[in-house]
Amino acid sequence: MQEPFRRKSPEELLYSISKMHLGRLKIILGAVSGSGKTYHMLQEGNSLKKRGIDVIIGVVGSYHHPKTMEQAGDLEMIPPIRWNCGNQEKYDLNVEEIKDRNPEVVLIDQLAHRNRPGAQRETRLEDVQYLISNNISVITTVNIYELEGVKEIAEKLTGIPPQVDFCVPVDTLAKADEVRLLDVTPESILKRIKEGVIHISDHGDQRSNLLFARNNLAVLRELALRVVAEGVNDDLDDYREKHGMVGASGASERILVSVQYHWNGSILIRRGHQIAKRLGAELLVVCFKSQKRELSKEEATFRRSIIKLVEKLGGSFEEIPLEQDREVAYKIVQYAMNQKVTRIVMGQSKRTRWEEVMRGSIVNKIMSKTKNIDIFIVADRGEKEGERVIPAKNLDVTQADPYRRLSMEEKVEAIERINRGTFKVYVGAAPGVGKTFTMLREANQLKKQGIDVVIGLLETHGRRETAEQVDKLETIPRKQINYKNVTLEEMDTDTIIRRNPEVVLVDELAHTNIPTSKYEKRYQDVEEILNAGISVISTMNIQHLESLNDSVEQITGVRVRETVPDHILHQADEIELVDISPKALRQRMREGHIYKMEKVEQSLSNFFKTGNLIALRELALREVADDVDERLEAWERKRTLRGPWRQEEVIFVCVNIRSDSERLIRRGFRIAYRLKAKWIVAYVKDHPLTQEEEIQLERLIGLTERLGGRFEIYETQNRRVIFKELVAKMNEKGATQVIIGQSARTRWKEICEGSVVQKLLRAVRHLDVLVVAD
Repeated sequence: MQEPFRRKSPEELLYSISKMHLGRLKIILGAVSGSGKTYHMLQEGNSLKKRGIDVIIGVVGSYHHPKTMEQAGDLEMIPPIRWNCGNQEKYDLNVEEIKDRNPEVVLIDQLAHRNRPGAQRETRLEDVQYLISNNISVITTVNIYELEGVKEIAEKLTGIPPQVDFCVPVDTLAKADEVRLLDVTPESILKRIKEGVIHISDHGDQRSNLLFARNNLAVLRELALRVVAEGVNDDLDDYREKHGMVGASGASERILVSVQYHWNGSILIRRGHQIAKRLGAELLVVCFKSQKRELSKEEATFRRSIIKLVEKLGGSFEEIPLEQDREVAYKIVQYAMNQKVTRIVMGQSKRTRWEEVMRGSIVNKIMSKTKNIDIFIVADRGEKEGERVIPAKNLDVTQADPYRRLSMEEKVEAIERINRGTFKVYVGAAPGVGKTFTMLREANQLKKQGIDVVIGLLETHGRRETAEQVDKLETIPRKQINYKNVTLEEMDTDTIIRRNPEVVLVDELAHTNIPTSKYEKRYQDVEEILNAGISVISTMNIQHLESLNDSVEQITGVRVRETVPDHILHQADEIELVDISPKALRQRMREGHIYKMEKVEQSLSNFFKTGNLIALRELALREVADDVDERLEAWERKRTLRGPWRQEEVIFVCVNIRSDSERLIRRGFRIAYRLKAKWIVAYVKDHPLTQEEEIQLERLIGLTERLGGRFEIYETQNRRVIFKELVAKMNEKGATQVIIGQSARTRWKEICEGSVVQKLLRAVRHLDVLVVAD
């Protein structure tokens, strides 16, 4: 962190002064044309104009589209320079006229544009940079496949070369003052095409039109989410470094594979790569090489093959000299901390318990030196069974016979699925990003199309802009409930069902109802409404997702009590992210658009700290990207960004009556969900439980069931054989991966009495073991 009392250097002073004379650059990024970038750019221009800022239009994509011109309102427009390219009319910026007009902000559509032959500057990006250098701020738009480097990835994933005039350098996003992702589901895009809002013929030849196939729209959407998430991750790293924060942020994963130049090195790297792909994480491979001896011929061969494999898998490799072999555990932990690693992947120890007591084990030493990094120990199957650890798609061999008649129960279930309403959820990184506003805007558009839409429950929090969006929408009165001599209000689910609209808006999905209500949580009310055949549009913040509870606490220091089980979100027909930069969100907070002015300073100093907002934004981007990827896999798509999963995984989570067991269950769920695996939570009871322990056990069972797992209780009279009972059950259930917590015992107690963790590691060398950080 920079010393606040240090005098700035002349170079720093010049840079600060030069920044004062530059305009700002904001980029609105979308997956494809038609996602609404121009609409939102013009909407923001009108919003700025209302605040007294001088805004003009430099160029928009379609001057003939009535909705575009309607949204332009009374914004002043500088006529562009028209020219023809073949049969297509194109528009260049009239840069000199804009410069002479000297507005504060200019709206410039389609950044990826090549200017007419003979123009002073070759590309629109250069025009934008020229205007910014003249202290004119720019709001512009770009599609994800119009970025240099990303275009090639998009082509590889979709099999279609996108029609692009000019590729914008990808570092343009990093150089922008603000990047906003406009996340739109494939369903929404296809609906706009059907309604004639998007004309596919406007977007080039037949090959380009194939981009609008549902699967390709999903691939491009995921690509946009991940590209922005990577940029946000870089911002987060810079922020944490500037403020002296060490270790992982909790918003993203980084996988470190520690290898030696040995035959099993490739197995560890492939397993690490598989984990990194499923978690959307960066893969790092490191080898600590002794300085005291030269590599043997065999080791040199393994070294070459390992480097080649890491390069092929897109990871990064580093070889670090080691002065003494006994330092290796310390060096691994130190390297992992410096690289902000969240999980270390390594091989099983082959030492006996006596050898581990006398000489130690690298795995045990690493676990004793770090309490905030997960350790993933790869099964020793390569030597035992000759198995190659390579990702393989899980095939459904239990496919139903298409000629078999459905049973009555199956028919009823199928009819219920058909009758169920459509469920859409707007997700945000934090309060105030605009989820409710966006939900209301969509409702008004639906009403204009003749769809019967009502408001079931709306929380405006006194926000004027949100309240204005209510417009003429019908609101179902809330139910009055007397509780402890106080009259409180809740959503009236029964009245909504009797009213039977086509669509109902239900804000704040994670809300906990008044204790005397029919249901404990609002999402349960929503499920009843959906089952009644009524469609629901709802909102929630990413911190309320049950399985992210630990990550959110790590990021913000706050344990969120109101949560939504992940399966509720997974059952949604559409999930759409409402994105906004932390800087813009904090500005909205200062202007009183989120909370009352008396709460502003406290909020900015706590939950709404810049670091928190950056991390939560990255978490939201990655979570929605993962959801898109899961849906692609559900459509049996082979071109997902995270790749296929491993065959027939069974996750076995070992818990006890400790507070950190909830973290193990959440981690078990997230791994099982991403691997399409069965998962079991196991507890071995070895003594009569106290009332407090019974309550904690019930909480663990409840959490497991909410997340869709199976909780099993085994019993033994002898505490010393707990691990034997667990191992027997793992083998019986066909477990492939075991999840355990770090030992809470001291080193001396572990030597004298043993450790369940260490005993398990020795007994299950044929299984993968994840030791979750405390």
